[in-house]
Amino acid sequence: MARASGSSPGRVRRPGGARGAKRGRGRPHVLRNAELAELLAREAERAEGHAARALRRGSRLAFLWPEEASALHGRGESLTLLAGVGPYLARLLGGWLDDPPAVPEPPAPRRGFLALTEARALLAAHPVWEADLRGDLQMHTEWSDGSATVGEMAAAALERGYEYIAITDHSKGLKIAGGLDEERLQEQGAEIARVNAELAERMTGLTVLRSLEMNLSPAGAGDMDPRSLAGLDLVLGAFHSSLRKADDQTARYVAALRNPHVHVLGHPRGRVYNFRPGLAADWARVFATAAELDKAVEVDAFPDRQDLDVDLLEIARREGTRISLGTDAHHPWQLGFIELGLAAAIQAQIPREQVLNYMPLEDLRDWVERLRDGGGGGI
Repeated sequence: MARASGSSPGRVRRPGGARGAKRGRGRPHVLRNAELAELLAREAERAEGHAARALRRGSRLAFLWPEEASALHGRGESLTLLAGVGPYLARLLGGWLDDPPAVPEPPAPRRGFLALTEARALLAAHPVWEADLRGDLQMHTEWSDGSATVGEMAAAALERGYEYIAITDHSKGLKIAGGLDEERLQEQGAEIARVNAELAERMTGLTVLRSLEMNLSPAGAGDMDPRSLAGLDLVLGAFHSSLRKADDQTARYVAALRNPHVHVLGHPRGRVYNFRPGLAADWARVFATAAELDKAVEVDAFPDRQDLDVDLLEIARREGTRISLGTDAHHPWQLGFIELGLAAAIQAQIPREQVLNYMPLEDLRDWVERLRDGGGGGI
């Protein structure tokens, strides 16, 4: 595997700091999509009914616009070409682009989210990150709350040239997401085996890993019989309850990492854009514990999550913690969200040898087996 460039990738400017409309020698500031997202979210807080819902939806979708709205507007094209933008939002956006207002620092539930345009600029400057990526380590199928079959997710992965994907449907404790009990997990395993046999017969080079996003209690305990986990290739552990606590939650993270059946701590902070900021912890201690145990923490690249964010990834880098990248895709097209996860890792200057997704399949499996044997191999 090729090593990342030794040069610093540089920091993409993030929204914040109550910027004025003018900069430098009287030059107008060009609003980026992430800044427009913040302005839309603030406008939603003053609106009601359908307008508030349209503004909130536009704020979320602004992070996925494939082009800077300013470029579209500068060419005289309609902003309604952008997802989630109707005539009302187009008028607002156009006014802001023509006369840029100051953009205040986003509040905690909206802070530190990358826009797709920012991510693609980083990837264009560091193409080896995408070119050498071997797989995606979190996604869902119709077995829980996804929309596609295992085979359909595998077909989408083939289009991306992957060596492996992990099917991580939810476990039984998350009933709202159709979580799998032990019997259904076994049945899903038989389907994955059939898909892998077909892939091997076609000599595709892709392997579908039997995995699980296991629901964790606030005490770090899993919800599945450990015997049902023994045949899996990878287990993500993730918290889905008590995610609004404001006090220090370090203990729950340490307990989860010490759970012998957890290999990767999924979307650790539990944040969701414009909904909740996520949990607080002594993150240096959490990541140091993961490094000590040779376990991984995840960058969930789903746009509304982006968890871990860049600030926390920088701490993980300093502690030498393994990183796992997963899109949390629930539809085949969402495998493209990996760009956001890759960009966060680049921006945080994570060495690629710390990222599971650059491991050859056999090395990934060997790492999991070392964890099961109770021995951390180190990075």
